[in-house]
Amino acid sequence: MISASPPTPRVHRRRGWVIAGAVISVLVIVLVLFDWNWVRPPIERYISRKTEREFRMSDLHVRLGWTPTIRMRDVYFGNAPWATDKAMAQAEMVEFSVSLRDLPDKILVPRVALTRPDLVFERLADDRRNWTLAEPTQSDEPSKLRISTLSVDQGRLRYIDHGEPFELDVRASTFDPASQEKVKDADAPPVNARYSTEYAFTGKYHDASFSGQALTGEVLSFQESGVPFPLKGRLSAGTTKVEVEGTIADAADISAIDVRLLIEGRTLANLYPFLLLPLPASPPYRLQGHLTQKGPRYTMEDLSGKIGSTDVTGKGAYLEREPRPLLTADLHSKLLNIADLGPLIGIETKQTGGKPDLSQGETATRPAAKQKDKAVTPDRLLPAGEFEGSRLQKIDADVTLTATKLVVPHALPLESLDAALHLHDSVLKMPRLDFGFAGGKIAGRVTLDAREPTIRSDVQVDLQRVRVDRLIPDSKTLAKGAGRLGARLQLQGSGNSIADAAAVANGKLSATIVNGEVSNLLDALSGLNGGKVLQLLVGGDRDIVVRCGGVAFDVKRGRGDANLFVIDTEQTQILGEGWFDLAHERFDVKVEPKPKDVGILSLRTPVRLHGSFKQPEFQVEKGPLLARAGGAIALATINPLAALLPLVETGPGENTDCADVQKQVRGAAGQARQPERKR
Repeated sequence: MISASPPTPRVHRRRGWVIAGAVISVLVIVLVLFDWNWVRPPIERYISRKTEREFRMSDLHVRLGWTPTIRMRDVYFGNAPWATDKAMAQAEMVEFSVSLRDLPDKILVPRVALTRPDLVFERLADDRRNWTLAEPTQSDEPSKLRISTLSVDQGRLRYIDHGEPFELDVRASTFDPASQEKVKDADAPPVNARYSTEYAFTGKYHDASFSGQALTGEVLSFQESGVPFPLKGRLSAGTTKVEVEGTIADAADISAIDVRLLIEGRTLANLYPFLLLPLPASPPYRLQGHLTQKGPRYTMEDLSGKIGSTDVTGKGAYLEREPRPLLTADLHSKLLNIADLGPLIGIETKQTGGKPDLSQGETATRPAAKQKDKAVTPDRLLPAGEFEGSRLQKIDADVTLTATKLVVPHALPLESLDAALHLHDSVLKMPRLDFGFAGGKIAGRVTLDAREPTIRSDVQVDLQRVRVDRLIPDSKTLAKGAGRLGARLQLQGSGNSIADAAAVANGKLSATIVNGEVSNLLDALSGLNGGKVLQLLVGGDRDIVVRCGGVAFDVKRGRGDANLFVIDTEQTQILGEGWFDLAHERFDVKVEPKPKDVGILSLRTPVRLHGSFKQPEFQVEKGPLLARAGGAIALATINPLAALLPLVETGPGENTDCADVQKQVRGAAGQARQPERKR
């Protein structure tokens, strides 16, 4: 008997290869002949069960690989039970890829292509989102789904956010760029090969409606891709219009922006509901620049444009941070029209016929910013337009502004501006608010504390070396030479408008003048010295020195009372007394000229200045005047020459102690006394 020998290792290997080849052949045949629709029903049931939403499709095809591509037709996916619409997504075709390498940490979808989709994304105020696909017991966890890029062919997308609130309705359509070039309308934006999809959108943000159009490439980068896509678009929101052209990355949660931006509108305040920036109620504006974003920081370079008739250049940045965002800006203007800044503080503008163009209260849409501004009455001078203190609580800011030349209403001699603003934790400080003024300087420092509903204010204004001749440049008689005026205003008050704060303000007001000149004729007229007037008319006028002058008022609860009032020339000492009322905008001041030399034909009498700030009145005190005139008439019945005796000025005026005046002005003491006359 012959026994069979066992198979050799080579035979075993050959048999193994045959079996493996057969298995592979069977798998290839199965894959070639396999119809993915065989597994479509169980997939539909599985997805519907896991998401607790209805899911169905009419056709399924899969291309395998490390990043398999799935194509589905006639797709229907139900919405969350709490959502408004029945379906969250419907599409004629959906094609997407899935990165197997990123499982199970997240479901990364590098690409989604939709044909005729109708999508609805909805977010509730409690942050529930209908696109979160976690199981109901884990609905508070963030979704693992990440979509990188999206392309849409003839579709519609709606986004509803009940928390903001925000609504967006987008309709997308694709086109052939070459054919679009041939048929494009003359008014349509330029189109080139970069753009192949058009989006028309409408929406509403905090009750502010908007609409627009945008052109993009075939694909949008959507989530966590960091891949920029081209964008050219226009947006209109009321009178506000925005145009952009450049690139944006991650449309759903923007991670990068690099665009040229142009924005124009009726007033900057209308941007508040969109940007949440407390911008002023400005005249019509048009601004453009280069906007970029990296992470939470937005930067505007090459900023240029106009606000009203004021030109603006510079740069700025906006940083998203907690608890408040930070706005920084460095702005410059060659020609700044002060009237363009008037509405910021409630000043009347010519364009609105006595009413601020658009107040912050009128342009706001949030409840905290809907308080109506006070009417600015024609007989008032102090601005009554209200600041919206709540807006100062929304943001921090560091802003500088310089203007080479100013255009000022009523020919005020303001020449230039250099200002700095710091807003932090609802407290606005302006450590520098400096104006070139009449050859000198107005140096201001302002603090507004908006931590409470009623704003507290602290204002200090210094007039430094102001030239008197430039204050009244058209009158050589009233102001001559190089006389210098200095003054200081210190007020603390509370109120949401300048008028309200001034009405209850406490502080001091003081002013001094040195080294000035005035017409000898004017000096004689101030004392109603007829004899000197006749002498000057015959012999000629000349200039005399204003030795010094000083005024000091104590201000309590909006009322200022003079504790020092003197102007001293070579020939006349003028003393005064009086008060002003900031709440009612009225004043009453009496000045009494006291000539220093003996003269005849003098009808010297006090002069009273009074009335409203806007319409002051002037009158001569009749009592002393009538007394002198009556004395002259009575003496004339005895002796005609004796009638001149009451009209003889004996010259009681003495030289003022100017050093004492300047000391009192500098101190602005509450109990400062009137200057003593030298004996």
